Amino acid sequence: MSLTTGVVPAGRSADAPAGLEQALPLLDGRIAVLTGAGISTDSGIPDYRGRGSVPRTPMTIQQFVSGVPFRQRYWAGSYLGWARFVAAEPNVGHVALADLEAAGRVNGVVTQNVDGLHAKAGSRRVVEVHGSVHRVLCLDCGQTFARSSIAARIEAANGWFVERGAGAALNPDGDADVGDVTDFVVPDCTVCGGVLKPDVVFFGEFVPTERFVEASALVRNADAMLVAGSSLAVNSGIRLLEQARRRRIPIVVVNRGATKGDKVAAVKIEGGTSEILSALRAHLLG
Repeated sequence: MSLTTGVVPAGRSADAPAGLEQALPLLDGRIAVLTGAGISTDSGIPDYRGRGSVPRTPMTIQQFVSGVPFRQRYWAGSYLGWARFVAAEPNVGHVALADLEAAGRVNGVVTQNVDGLHAKAGSRRVVEVHGSVHRVLCLDCGQTFARSSIAARIEAANGWFVERGAGAALNPDGDADVGDVTDFVVPDCTVCGGVLKPDVVFFGEFVPTERFVEASALVRNADAMLVAGSSLAVNSGIRLLEQARRRRIPIVVVNRGATKGDKVAAVKIEGGTSEILSALRAHLLG
């Protein structure tokens, strides 16, 4: 799968985005990639901290487990946002990374996103450190479910809400703003009757150890690190950046706006990930 529209042709340095020429020699070996919400904005998914984003604090895990009213609010908003969230398609930035991995230039992608777009674009080694909206798990017995089956149950039990909520504003995490949900029926585990939760890391939760170990392995086995579309405001990204810094491998940051990694980056490229990653693919692959 390859999208080449708008790619800067190899050899046309005058057309290269500012900073790209300085970054190219640093990305000569195998690259570990860390992506954040900024890579998915061109797929129609808003981010938390980008330009024009509205400040918002998502529900914490402490709230979610504290009682039914919080879970009603979460599952109602999550259902409305999920349908549009999963309908999103990979953009040229996702595809560029998949192409670079297929060519052996990228050894894998660590993503802070839960949208599944890297795998949909064709990336094979993807570490979803914050989980995936496509899975649901039971906090009591550990049973897992496909998100689509849970959505079908919500539709069957809450037809009134599904109709009323059409057109609600989508939030960055696949959630949506909702009104009164006191009559909303929350799905429970069909195995044990326990509490269901999407397999994503909520605010206040820790990244599962096995996921972070896998992400660390990608950085440990890379010759350079590329950060794309992340402000690095979340601890998981900062920890991986610190590993790269301690190994003294080059760090290249691509993002619109400042990031917490700018001071340690060998090169910071200000710009959108679709444009920059497409140009990077063209220069590295020819």
